[in-house]
Amino acid sequence: MNNTFCQQISFDFTGRFLPPVYILVFIIGLVANGWGLKSLLQNWKKLGNVKVFILNLGLADILYLLTIPFLVVYYFMGSKWIFGDVFCKITRFCFNLNSYGSIGFLTCISVYRYLAIVHPMRVKGRITVTHSVWISVMVWLLVSVQSLPDMFYSKTFRNRTGKCYDTTHKIYVEDYLKYSLGWTLTGFCIPFLITLGCYGHVIVFLCRTKTTDEVLKRRCLKLFCILILLFSVCYAPYHVFKNLNLWSRVLSRQKRCSQWSNGVYIAHQISRGLVCLNSALNPLVYLHGKEDIPAQLRRRLQQTRQMFSRLNLSNSDCVPVAQTEDEVEPELRGYH
Repeated sequence: MNNTFCQQISFDFTGRFLPPVYILVFIIGLVANGWGLKSLLQNWKKLGNVKVFILNLGLADILYLLTIPFLVVYYFMGSKWIFGDVFCKITRFCFNLNSYGSIGFLTCISVYRYLAIVHPMRVKGRITVTHSVWISVMVWLLVSVQSLPDMFYSKTFRNRTGKCYDTTHKIYVEDYLKYSLGWTLTGFCIPFLITLGCYGHVIVFLCRTKTTDEVLKRRCLKLFCILILLFSVCYAPYHVFKNLNLWSRVLSRQKRCSQWSNGVYIAHQISRGLVCLNSALNPLVYLHGKEDIPAQLRRRLQQTRQMFSRLNLSNSDCVPVAQTEDEVEPELRGYH
């Protein structure tokens, strides 16, 4: 620690980095989730009870995506929040609902897949859509209870600075760090371990069972890779650097400076952009659940190419082309 020199924090990095990420996530997220939810509803009867969790996953994404335009305005105005303290808290609350709700429903999907593959006879007929609905309600309630204390921390500090903090003002940062560590344990670490345990057991089971369909093995491995991607890219860096940044702020408040403060701050802002990507990446779960989506994508691309080909042909109509045999006058056929 250095008590005499404090490295300056690059606060302007946030305003340069996050708005483009938010805009990209907003566009891709709305298109992907809209298409995914439409596909889910069209094939509702064909899917199992897991469809309830996928539907709630999509709703959590849409809920957060609707708040992104306000955050873009916030950063474009130089981090000046003009929408009031209440709406600032609502915006941050929606972010928490999306992040931890997504983690919760991804965990439910993992447990459901585990039971359906490893213990199919024990759960056959015992898990219904009604059960899935009640479990989803419990996930929403649990996430709301975990996120509710965050609403009581100051987010704008009476608008003295014009900020809309994603955590809280430096005055309350010590208490917030304790709350954040407990939140990380219950909202991220435990669900992540459950997910790893479920899919680890599933993969071992499938590898040992020679009679298992190869298609089922590929689908399980694909979903496992998707979930690992979401947890390792979106959620893990965010929780690590969020708590490190809070610890750095605690040290700064105690007049104890650290050489890594600026690096941790920048890493935390990057992780905030990564965690937002979950709203655009979650539809990969729809892609896994509906095997003909890749075929649909190829068909749409082919239709697009055909449309452009027709446009090119229509533009070339004015260019003379050689006559075919059918277009030659009857009396000239056979003439050599």
